[in-house]
Amino acid sequence: QVQLVESGGGLVEAGGSLRLSCVASGRTFSIYTMGWFRQAPGKEREFVAAIMWPGGADYADSVKGRFTISRDNAKNTVYLQMNSLKPEDTAVYYCAADPGRVVRSGYAYWGQGTQVTVSS
Repeated sequence: QVQLVESGGGLVEAGGSLRLSCVASGRTFSIYTMGWFRQAPGKEREFVAAIMWPGGADYADSVKGRFTISRDNAKNTVYLQMNSLKPEDTAVYYCAADPGRVVRSGYAYWGQGTQVTVSS
């Protein structure tokens, strides 16, 4: 089992930045891919970004060029740097991890989520 705990959410004005963190514990050696998803009120959860071991990343078109995903394997932590935030980025952001080569779906492990609110 793998446990994931997100942090770093909050309230920010449009154009601002936030950095989300997700710390993994448990069977972390088994993790191949870590990702971020988000769910806005009344909408389905959607893919945001993913990072694979030992390298490679994928981004949703809506965040490409604004968000950056990174991973510190020594700390079992994945980050999501979010710049140029827009009100439409408002959502609960979830961290996910999987031992397989998943990218945009099929993750086995999920965190509880952290709220990001972008004011206009």
